[in-house]
Amino acid sequence: MENNSKSQSRRKFIHNGVRASLLLSLGAVSVSALRKVSGDDYVWQIDPFKCTQCGRCATECVLNPSAVKCIHAFDLCGYCDLCGGYLKPDANAQSTAAENQLCPTAAIERRFIEEPYFEYHINEDLCIGCAKCVAGCTSFGNGSMHLQIMHHICVNCNECSIARVCPSDAISRVKASEAYNVKGDFTNNPEA
Repeated sequence: MENNSKSQSRRKFIHNGVRASLLLSLGAVSVSALRKVSGDDYVWQIDPFKCTQCGRCATECVLNPSAVKCIHAFDLCGYCDLCGGYLKPDANAQSTAAENQLCPTAAIERRFIEEPYFEYHINEDLCIGCAKCVAGCTSFGNGSMHLQIMHHICVNCNECSIARVCPSDAISRVKASEAYNVKGDFTNNPEA
């Protein structure tokens, strides 16, 4: 009888130990989730006003393709037929043929609105963050296209490999609640 009670107490001990470890695990997961929700985490961000469109975002990111994608600020866009971010400046014809497009992966989709206006949408899955469209838009247009790190893709490295080689120091860590610096919002421009 005494031997039977010892085995029951051992079983009870193991059972209680498993319960305690499960509760501790759940507690750790809950704390981790609360930290993410609280916004105290930091993420990497590109300042579009400092970015020089060097093309390193496409090649230096640890992810392939890069977590950096082009963003189109429609409030700045002129909806031009002759978009500097869409068409090559030395294109043979003003058409949507692949040889006339600036984007090497055809990530920009041109949609007709009404004569002579077009809307340009970025296909995030095709964009590699090369900044060719951003450079073209800045040189020949209103500068409505800019690069941004997509936080749902980014692995948020302790030291961003792109930030280390960025020639203009355009990439910095900011609070997750302030993650996207949108070029269309002129209040973010330090020179304004």
